[in-house]
Amino acid sequence: MLCSGVVQGSGIGPLMFLVYINELIYLLELHNINVKMFADDVKIYLKIINDVDIVQLQLALTSLVEWANEWQLAISIEKCCVLNIGKQVPTPCLYLDYCTLPVVPLARDLGILVSNNLCPSAHINDIVAKAHNVPT
Repeated sequence: MLCSGVVQGSGIGPLMFLVYINELIYLLELHNINVKMFADDVKIYLKIINDVDIVQLQLALTSLVEWANEWQLAISIEKCCVLNIGKQVPTPCLYLDYCTLPVVPLARDLGILVSNNLCPSAHINDIVAKAHNVPT
């Protein structure tokens, strides 16, 4: 049962959402995690140098789950993944609400395919393939 909310399409809705989500940004930054957001899409990242950084990232993920549960907000775990960029280090096993996050070679971020080597070819190939499937 949802105890509160704002009417969708209301004038005050976007402001209320920012007030609501601002606490999450603050919470993750307490773990020294970098946070980028667009609407309800959240990216968290951290430069992993040693095992302490992996633990720090896992603590941030646990805090994210606790915050979402407290505010009755469902996390789409099936949309979550780990994308390692840069030197390949032993892949950390990270969890979100007791589910292991898959490590992927590329991920879609706001419509752009981002690969683990930051090469744009996967995104370009995706766009070209879609263009060939468009009926004329």
